[in-house]
Amino acid sequence: MPISIQAEQRTADTRGALRQLRNNGKVPAVVYGKRIAAPASIAVDEKELMALLRSHPNAVIEMDVPGAGRQSVMVTNVQRDALTRRVLHVDLHQIDMNEQIKTQVRIDLVGDSAGVREGGILSVNLHELEVQCLPRDIPESIAADISSLGIGDSLTVGGLKLPDGVVSVTEGDTVIATVMAPQKEVTEEEAERASDAETEDKAQRDQANLKETKEE
Repeated sequence: MPISIQAEQRTADTRGALRQLRNNGKVPAVVYGKRIAAPASIAVDEKELMALLRSHPNAVIEMDVPGAGRQSVMVTNVQRDALTRRVLHVDLHQIDMNEQIKTQVRIDLVGDSAGVREGGILSVNLHELEVQCLPRDIPESIAADISSLGIGDSLTVGGLKLPDGVVSVTEGDTVIATVMAPQKEVTEEEAERASDAETEDKAQRDQANLKETKEE
């Protein structure tokens, strides 16, 4: 279901004006799209925007765009402060609800892996899946069931169950998660033997180098 966010027209683009805007709890933004005659400079409420980005950053947003009326848009770019990670600016793109789009959807791992219960280590390689579908069919997340994974097993994109109308753009053989065998702990005695062997090997190499030097 589309989410509604209020937008207000923004006229000033100076550094001081943008700073004042952010101090007032607003985030500057620009809306682009086929139905937008010219890129629309707007401001949105920071709290509303942050709630959206935390819960469903790829959601369809219903917005009254100044000069273009009610439009369906999506966030396409987020600019953040390098230190504080505060959102400084966002780009939004107007979309057609009857045209398929490509977007990223969060992958949620579900289930209790048998391999992890046996002491294996779960390694996650993919956190988002690129999908193609109509805007109204964009899922909030994709469930990835890892309960059947034993030690050495992997779950790939091809093993996912996608909702009706949603297809994966990411290659099917892309690995999402793997249960790796636990690393063997080295005992103090084993570490000492390995150190002695390394010392002996180094001594043999030094002796061989010395012999070659004398022969020359």
